[in-house]
Amino acid sequence: MADARSYPEHPFLAVSAAIVRAGQVLVVRRARAPADGLFSLPGGVVEIGETLTQALIREVREETSLAVEPVGLAGFREAITHDRDGRVERHFVILPFAARWLAGEPVLNEELSEARWVRPAELAGLQTTAGLAEIVAAAFGLLQGDG
Repeated sequence: MADARSYPEHPFLAVSAAIVRAGQVLVVRRARAPADGLFSLPGGVVEIGETLTQALIREVREETSLAVEPVGLAGFREAITHDRDGRVERHFVILPFAARWLAGEPVLNEELSEARWVRPAELAGLQTTAGLAEIVAAAFGLLQGDG
């Protein structure tokens, strides 16, 4: 099923949040393609007129109902998928942020099937999106002392 983000004319800019609370990070299991069934970080596409931090706060609130404080960039990811004919089907440039949890407990929207607070070492036992462990490690580095 094609959507407005399939076969784009340009890449989409997205943000995600490595939300840290008490030495754990929130991971969410995606309930839709292209990452259906994989654990990732909450986030989504930046809308016209939004700053990156505004988009991050909005996306986290929409997906999980949590309040967060973005701290800084924890790297970047490029997600590019091709169809059987070699055409670019999806192209996202994702800017993951380290973020402090401020309030709330995860309440999932229709895009997610599960949320878990995990220690970084536990990521190795989960099916995740590419590079998730590295992004989480970078986020913990930015938040040293928040433990």
